Amino acid sequence: MSREDAERWAQGLEAVMDRIGGRFGRVEPRRRAQAYLRGLLSPVARKNGWQLAEVAGDRTPDGVQDFLARAHWDADLVRDDLRAYVVEQLGDTRAVLVLDETGFLKKGNKSCGVQRQYSGTAGRIENCQIGVFLGYASPSGQALIDRALYLPQSWAGDPERRAAAGVPETVTFATKPKLGRALLERAFAAGVSCAWVVGDSVYGADHALRRCIEQHGRGYVLTVTSAQRLGLKPVADWLEDVPANADTGGGWQRLSAGDGAKGPRLYDWAYLPDHGDVVAGWQKGLLIRRKIKKPEEFTFYLTLAPTGTPLAELVRVAGTRWTVESCFETAKSEVGLDHYEVRSWTGWHRHITLAMLAHAYLAGLRKTAAGSGGKTGTGSQHRPRLTAGSAALHRAGTAPAAVASGLDTSARSRARSCLVGVAASAPAARPSLPLETANPL
Repeated sequence: MSREDAERWAQGLEAVMDRIGGRFGRVEPRRRAQAYLRGLLSPVARKNGWQLAEVAGDRTPDGVQDFLARAHWDADLVRDDLRAYVVEQLGDTRAVLVLDETGFLKKGNKSCGVQRQYSGTAGRIENCQIGVFLGYASPSGQALIDRALYLPQSWAGDPERRAAAGVPETVTFATKPKLGRALLERAFAAGVSCAWVVGDSVYGADHALRRCIEQHGRGYVLTVTSAQRLGLKPVADWLEDVPANADTGGGWQRLSAGDGAKGPRLYDWAYLPDHGDVVAGWQKGLLIRRKIKKPEEFTFYLTLAPTGTPLAELVRVAGTRWTVESCFETAKSEVGLDHYEVRSWTGWHRHITLAMLAHAYLAGLRKTAAGSGGKTGTGSQHRPRLTAGSAALHRAGTAPAAVASGLDTSARSRARSCLVGVAASAPAARPSLPLETANPL
């Protein structure tokens, strides 16, 4: 990385601050926001109040805590700036919106929304908070663009706990699919450039969410359970309608859903159109994934796609769901998405929003660093090697420190966290038959 690269990337961070600076009104909260963002991008191991205060040169975390809890600024407006920034950096008409949630493990019962509930992060029931997120995945990269804290019924109906955590009176209990639908509606209303929506079975089973996507003219590839009904029968019963071979254009086809840590994610795939629910210019159907080594294991997806969409495109879109896991992993490990110690509703949304912005900034750097070497987006969905990330490289005393040594003091502080790992370019897509050639029911 050249000195010019480091300075350009440092200027990019200043441009991000210029974008959101007006949201803070007064000089002091603007400075706090800048220091907080730089702290999240710094190589410190934990991005909690004490560590971020130390990075900012404060003797105590009081200023950081005041910024998150009491300073006058609206995290939702910064969220809007974040979303616009991601689309500006990574926007593509082929992009995919990814709905998913992640858990934040907590001790005690004071943190807003905390209770014993299933956490995909831990893979079991834990004492945790759950955040519902909307990711943006394009050929240029991926980032998180919206968030919502899930408030369980035990919290939503408890005035005392609500008051202690500062939950607004307008906030009522909402299921995860309802929260996800609100995230999608905000993205659609903002004109986010995208063609598809993906999500797991929590969201795929929700008819109102699927209808919302359809009404906004986007396609979807949404995971559902085997018990989900399509037409007059469960999707698992549709397996009997899959031809034994692909000689006539139907049947199983072996395709990659993108690259994983061990190479292409190869599965056998089949598609069956649903002729019972016709939408002009669109085709609804059922996409089925079968494991190669365990052919008795299947994953089912309800789909809505423009008529004539190739099977390979549906498979590509299905594979982008893994990009949000990469976002969660890098955001937690590199910019402290889960390092917060705040308990309030306001504090959670403020920290999470700024961490998402820091993560989006790194996504923009990855795109820049990739340059002519290839895309970093949906074709390369394996989790990044975090030891090659900006913070890890800095701690190792490698490239960032070497580059910074050639800059002046202010440039060194700006460039310190700017070198990031770049995913490999995607392999060429395999040709596939269009969906209209699939075996009809």
